[in-house]
Amino acid sequence: MSILNEVDVLVIGAGPSGSIAASIMHQNGLSVQVVEKMKFPRFVIGESLLPRCMEALEEAKLLDVVKQQGFQQKDGARFVKGDRKCDFNFSQQFTPGWKWTWQVPRADFDTALASECEKMGINIAYETGVTDIKFHNDHSITTVETKEGFKEIKAKFIVDGSGYGRVIPRMFGLERAAKLPPKKALFCHITDPKRAQVHEPNRIIAIVHNPSTWIWVIPFSNGNTSVGFVGDPDFFDQFEDTPEEQLRALIATEPTIADRFVDADFVWEPRVLQSWSVTTDSFYGDGYVLTGNVTEFLDPIFSSGVTLAAVSAQLAAHLVIRTLKGEKVDWQKEYMDKMMQGIDVFRTYVDCWYDGTLHEIFFTPNPREDIKGQICSVLAGYVWDEDNPFVKNHEKNVKGLAKYLAATGNN
Repeated sequence: MSILNEVDVLVIGAGPSGSIAASIMHQNGLSVQVVEKMKFPRFVIGESLLPRCMEALEEAKLLDVVKQQGFQQKDGARFVKGDRKCDFNFSQQFTPGWKWTWQVPRADFDTALASECEKMGINIAYETGVTDIKFHNDHSITTVETKEGFKEIKAKFIVDGSGYGRVIPRMFGLERAAKLPPKKALFCHITDPKRAQVHEPNRIIAIVHNPSTWIWVIPFSNGNTSVGFVGDPDFFDQFEDTPEEQLRALIATEPTIADRFVDADFVWEPRVLQSWSVTTDSFYGDGYVLTGNVTEFLDPIFSSGVTLAAVSAQLAAHLVIRTLKGEKVDWQKEYMDKMMQGIDVFRTYVDCWYDGTLHEIFFTPNPREDIKGQICSVLAGYVWDEDNPFVKNHEKNVKGLAKYLAATGNN
């Protein structure tokens, strides 16, 4: 079997996590080969970024190419429950950092990042799937299937940024059920001719449809808007029609968006995503590290997916660089514990969204602006800022604040 390439690092997956990691390692003198199972552009969910992503994109020298795409700027988020609204503006966040980001059709966003990596001189092999990996003392041999047949890649280290493909966890039986209950999403890109009538600013909207179901509304600069319903799987069982008929029926039942999308065209057949929460016991091993959704994907409610992908890639890239330079790296402390810190913060907010705790806080009529700014920082992705009390003591402070507001009737 022929050797496709012999490199310092093999990166599995050309999504944001793979592109960011590949770029940073390439800039630091490592030879990198990226393999991607799909042909780009390809659809993937996770369309609303958070400001914390910008730092990773900037270090990876991918920020300018994203700016050139003309994506929809995102300055914050709105949460809606009946006639109550709560707006978070990233400019008012507690943590110093980026005050804005983008809302992106991921097919275009991911293609822009990967294409820029190729311009840097990083080789990306598309339509190339991993079929086998064998780890040795100081290298690995990965078998990939291409259009020309099977080939091998020899690498000193592997970064698995394969997203939902989860190559290494599935190949080596590392997957574990996540702590979050299973959810299902039904979504589509929809033409949005009435957007100007609703004076839509630069933000994502999350609408409480019922106690266990919510809706995302993510406008894009191309005139389309991503709309998705997320809830318990049995919520969708009441509909036995086609996905398009189901989604149109659901939209018609939600007053917040019914008129806006009543006559709108669906750009493609609505899609379903479900049972996405999964994790692994460890995010690293001898000769490899997992990044992005391969580590753990929580839930779409706070758009944490791309942020965790970007930050994990940024952190992992530097640790791989140090490892291949012969430095001693404590992967548990410097990577696993660090990533779990951010994941645990996001998990608290996801849990507290679904059990109604955050509704008490978000929809209180008289919020304290300092507390709102601290929570805004979490929603901006700054979940590693331990100067923020709603990060450092996230579960205690979120639940404590909600109980206080409920007890005082300030909700």
